[in-house]
Amino acid sequence: MTNGLRRISIGFHGGQVLVLRVSEGQLTALHKALGGGGWHEIESEDGPARIDLGKVVYVGADRDEPHVGFG
Repeated sequence: MTNGLRRISIGFHGGQVLVLRVSEGQLTALHKALGGGGWHEIESEDGPARIDLGKVVYVGADRDEPHVGFG
């Protein structure tokens, strides 16, 4: 992994998916904020992103283990 960042996918009602590379701390903060309402700001590799927590359907995160190939 590059610079300790993890790739996450945030799915929203309607099918849109936002893919970001974030630190472990940002992922933990997002998990704590889920279930609440309002807006949450995530600092990602490409800059800040604000998401409406009430529209989040799922959050997926890649494992932080290195892998080679197609699996």
